[in-house]
Amino acid sequence: MKIGIIGAGNIGGNLTRRLTALGHDVSVANSRGPETLKALAEETGATPVEAAEAARGAAVVVVTVPLLKVPDLPAGLLDGAAEGFAVIDTNNYYPQERDGRIAAIEDGGLTESRWVEGHLGHPVIKAFNGTYAQDLLDKALPAGDPDRIALPVAGDEEVAKRTVRALIDELGFDSVDAGGLDDSWRQQPGTPVYGLRAGVEAVTKALAETSPERPEEFRGQSR
Repeated sequence: MKIGIIGAGNIGGNLTRRLTALGHDVSVANSRGPETLKALAEETGATPVEAAEAARGAAVVVVTVPLLKVPDLPAGLLDGAAEGFAVIDTNNYYPQERDGRIAAIEDGGLTESRWVEGHLGHPVIKAFNGTYAQDLLDKALPAGDPDRIALPVAGDEEVAKRTVRALIDELGFDSVDAGGLDDSWRQQPGTPVYGLRAGVEAVTKALAETSPERPEEFRGQSR
């Protein structure tokens, strides 16, 4: 499968490593240009490209840049992707540490990924946002293993969600359907499932026990 990864930080870099190892055709981009991705490309066999080219022909596009950088992504970022392609959003909102206060999230009631979706102009599937990057390399297990970690997956497009869940399974993890994108607050930072290394039953329980109130440490400072 052709996969475009936009963002080559911890999650993007390790997804590049795993997905190329599984035989997928991966194009990877960052904000500094393909020449800065030479080492990752040599290590993995992925193709370094400009961000505007990463989605071309891709069946899956992973957007894994800091949330505050999403509005700066190139116009037409998803142009040329394969028919029926899925977009994975791995983002988290860290207003106090990094992103500053985003009114549409704080006051407008948008989930983080709904806000991202609005900027991208295409439905997204929220996944990998609470996953430790190193776990992508170290914690993969075969299907049926009782110690297999489960990841929550939220989104409105059922076909795209099935594609993403199948990819997660291939990577060596179970998944739990966390509902539509407006339900994705259940897996945002500060929730019980965020960073949880557990199986399907525990992840399902954690999603059900989540409060819709954003924890104080993950709220932007009032002006």
